[in-house]
Amino acid sequence: MYPANVFFQVMAIILFIAGLISLGLGVFILVRQAVGNDLKVIAAQTAKMAQKGLAEDISGLVGNASALLNALNEMVRSATGIGAFLVFISLALFVGAYFVAGQIH
Repeated sequence: MYPANVFFQVMAIILFIAGLISLGLGVFILVRQAVGNDLKVIAAQTAKMAQKGLAEDISGLVGNASALLNALNEMVRSATGIGAFLVFISLALFVGAYFVAGQIH
């Protein structure tokens, strides 16, 4: 066995393991986002609070409630984007590991 082959084997294994970790984290983030009931409860309570503010003509309450809803929407979108990005990175790492393993003679 040549030292270069050992190097390529180690590099392919490291890339593959990094891909598995990235895939696991990405899927975990996406699943947690889909199942997360806490954000749904907060959004529902905020919407009720905004309706109450409109009924009682409290403009500050309505403004703060809408700001909270916007912040929740941004948080959900960014977490979903991070999960999808990690999944795509894992696919790139798997492809890299495949091509590095193909260099072994």
